[in-house]
Amino acid sequence: MNTIEDDGYDPRDTTGDQWWLAVLPRMLVWSRLRVLESGVAEVFDCDGQINIYESEDIARAQLMDADFRALEGMDAEDAESWGLDLEEIEPPSAEDDESLRELMMQPLKTPLTGRD
Repeated sequence: MNTIEDDGYDPRDTTGDQWWLAVLPRMLVWSRLRVLESGVAEVFDCDGQINIYESEDIARAQLMDADFRALEGMDAEDAESWGLDLEEIEPPSAEDDESLRELMMQPLKTPLTGRD
């Protein structure tokens, strides 16, 4: 069985994935932006939906409109302004998108107690 999609994307290769995050009260929400060889962009959201956009720029604009920020461009000061410790932030990972969906929303620790 061939695991490489018709568009040339190998789902096992996640090196091109871009992780975006948003913060809700006591919750960290992830989205994964993936640009296909064709230039079409897919955004896998916390509901397990894959939203398709004509380009990476359009997908990025939609994520920013929804108050998501790219993890790649975030520095310690940015993270601190959201009440996060950049060194503790790690994108979710799983064998497949169904399993990943369960990890796309993560509880944040309470600053005073350090517990979820």
